[in-house]
Parts: sequence; structure tokens; C-alpha cells
Amino acid sequence: EAEPALCSRFRRAQLRLCLERLKGLVPLGAAAGRHTTLSLLTRARLHIQKLEDQERRALHQIEQLQREQRHLQRQLEKLGLERLRINSLGSSLSSERSDSDQGENPNRGTSRDKPERAG
Repeated sequence: EAEPALCSRFRRAQLRLCLERLKGLVPLGAAAGRHTTLSLLTRARLHIQKLEDQERRALHQIEQLQREQRHLQRQLEKLGLERLRINSLGSSLSSERSDSDQGENPNRGTSRDKPERAG
């Protein structure tokens, strides 16, 4: 008969230890001094619900930000492609100009074309 009493005492000691740990984890507010087991468990349940709500909101915000990031990434890719198109258009115009410039004056820019000054 001593064995069941020992087990019961051990369980009560274990429960007290767990309740003390729980007090350290749950914000108890102004009346943190003396709490019944029921009030401590009630506060713990409310605290857990609050944390779950915060987690849900945070996950929702993460999803929104990820959608926005994908949208902005697509816009950036479009702008990059547009920029490449404009640059290639500009370089083809530039090379057309230089080809036509060379046709008009093939020796332009060389020192032998410049008249020497009489001095």
C-alpha cells in the first residue's frame, strides 16, 4: 500500500513542477501572486489562443508579401526585357547611323583630311 501513495505523491509533485513552469510561460498580469490551478490553466488556454491568432495573421501576411514579391518580380522581368529591347533597338539605330556616316565621308576623322594651317 505504500507504493500507490508514493506514486500519488510523485504525480502531485510532478504536477506542481509543471504548474510552476507554466506560470513562467504564461503572462499572468497584475495579480501574478496567487493563482488557482484553474485560473492558471484558463490563462494558459487564452494565451495559446492569442498566440495561434498571431501566427495565423503572420502566415496570412507572409502569403500576401510573397504574392506581392512574385508580382514585383514579374514586373521587374518585364522591365528588363523592355530595356533589352530598347537597348537593342538603340544599338541597331546607332550602327545604322555609323554605316550611313561612313558612306557620306569614309575618311572622316583622320588627320590627313584636316587642312594644315599656314602659320
